[in-house]
Amino acid sequence: MLIALIKSLRPRQWAKNIFIFAALIFDRQLFNAGPLVKTIAGFFLLCLASSTVYLINDLADIERDRLHPIKCKRPIASGKLPIRVAQVAAVSFSILALLLSFCLGRAFGIIILVYIVQNLLYSFWLKHIPIIDVFMIAAGFLLRVAAGVSLITVERFSPWLYSCTTLLALFIGFGKRRAEIKLLANNANQHRRVLDGYSVQFLDHLIVIVSATAIMAYSLYTFSAENLPANHLMMLTIPIVIYGIFRYLYLINIEDAGGAPEEIVLTDWPLLATIFCFGLTSVAILYFFS
Repeated sequence: MLIALIKSLRPRQWAKNIFIFAALIFDRQLFNAGPLVKTIAGFFLLCLASSTVYLINDLADIERDRLHPIKCKRPIASGKLPIRVAQVAAVSFSILALLLSFCLGRAFGIIILVYIVQNLLYSFWLKHIPIIDVFMIAAGFLLRVAAGVSLITVERFSPWLYSCTTLLALFIGFGKRRAEIKLLANNANQHRRVLDGYSVQFLDHLIVIVSATAIMAYSLYTFSAENLPANHLMMLTIPIVIYGIFRYLYLINIEDAGGAPEEIVLTDWPLLATIFCFGLTSVAILYFFS
């Protein structure tokens, strides 16, 4: 049962919470002990809050998950984790996450509270509304970035990064919907009602718009944000970002992947190498070549 509970917390999904480090890195405070420790603590609390959301979402979708070819193997849907245990864990973890978050900082606690409420609205209502459902996913990523900003005294963090994060999340979200339609085919609406409002062609249009806008927004950030080095070396990361987006487009269009973005990030070596290269190059430029 303990193993089933841990699986229901979806540790692999915690990779999404790395966005909380955006403020720390791009504000050039990565090597400052105080902000670093505080952000790491915030990361673990965000993981606890997001795991609570996953439990609640699995409880809300239990019947539909049992009809899904992959989600039927989840601990709650398969019966390996009793519903009562999952309910108690969800309530306990949410209370614990909120209490500890407010201890870490009032602003951070409010953001975690908003994050949980936003995901509750998503789980029980908004995920059934086309387009709004993906915007809610993007809002979750935006709150992750905002959580990191609330934990430190920001001096050079650019609002451009909020736009880039939102566009990237929309890109991944629409790609996820496309993969779900391709996987479930004619039975898509039985597993996720919102898929009735999408088609592969419509999603392809949205993905093209969002991906192009994301590349444009990031490019503008690299040579117009005031917080970046005056030598404009951050422009060297533009090709890396473009390749990463193109690689993801390849995966969702040619490989029919994208249904589980966290799996792609952890298993696709070219994409993983791209993310590592982007992080290493960004840190080098911001901290050693500014």
